[in-house]
Amino acid sequence: MSAGRLLSVLLLLQSRGRMPARGIADELGVSVRTAYRDLTRLQAAGIPVYAEPGRGGGYQLLDGYRTRLTGMSESEARALFFAGLPGPAADLGLAAEVTSARLKLLAALPAGVREEAARTAAVFHVDAPGWYREPERTPYLPLFVDAVLARRAVDVRYRRWRAPQEVERRLRPYGLVLKSGVWYLVAAAESRVGTYRVARVLDAEPSDERFDRPQDFDLGAYWSAYLDGFETRRYTGAATVRLSPRGRGRLPDNVPPEVVRAVEATARAVGDDGWVEAVIPTESTEHACGELLRLGVDVEVVAPPELRQAMAAAVRALVGVYGNP
Repeated sequence: MSAGRLLSVLLLLQSRGRMPARGIADELGVSVRTAYRDLTRLQAAGIPVYAEPGRGGGYQLLDGYRTRLTGMSESEARALFFAGLPGPAADLGLAAEVTSARLKLLAALPAGVREEAARTAAVFHVDAPGWYREPERTPYLPLFVDAVLARRAVDVRYRRWRAPQEVERRLRPYGLVLKSGVWYLVAAAESRVGTYRVARVLDAEPSDERFDRPQDFDLGAYWSAYLDGFETRRYTGAATVRLSPRGRGRLPDNVPPEVVRAVEATARAVGDDGWVEAVIPTESTEHACGELLRLGVDVEVVAPPELRQAMAAAVRALVGVYGNP
């Protein structure tokens, strides 16, 4: 039996009023049988819980009864930051703490304010991951949460893009960032601070080493600078393209925002039919070819020659697949 769960049942009844056993069970993630058992134990402990039979009935507290046991634990207070983000809270291993902290907050509010808070919570929902992508598996994320808070170094085996792909590092975690549904760890390794995609950590083990995070380190400022530098590192080339009005309209759904902004900044008309010519940043010939092919006949590559040739080769290959014998 969990004393914490019994307190959660009590606070749930205090903040919500009458609730069926099924509703209590669903809210706390337990079976209906467990909910009935917890309600019986509350009654045995002298808590004035009574059942209202019939349709629309359920369990509720005697009018006027309120508990003062609303003190929050350290982990629950920490979880308040994620109270509106159930997905990320679950990733971090804080789902239970978020539920408990939310119940304690609601129980401590006056009735009118509590109802307004409940109405507000019911009309906002955050879904961090982007479209067309499964959420990444991050089994070591809770470990990194503990390491960040305890300032404990972690030994990891990490898979990166360049060779050698698998490397071993001792990381001193400074913070965690959630970007478009993807978790990143910002950590010091050797003499520099770097960014690591948590889903690419193949193995992680806490070390005995403790460290002090620099007092002047600002996670938000670091991340903004990292994103600015990422674009510079990512786009190493440029291409001149021509776009039809339809192709220009389809850009936001097919290419990154940086490419869309480049078109808006450099587009110039090349005739009376609405076509424009613009200069866009590119990562590589292969990558640019794959992105631009999504626009079909609504885009023409003017330069560089190697990208135009790659597009032509891809189109010839498609003709070979779909053309008539």
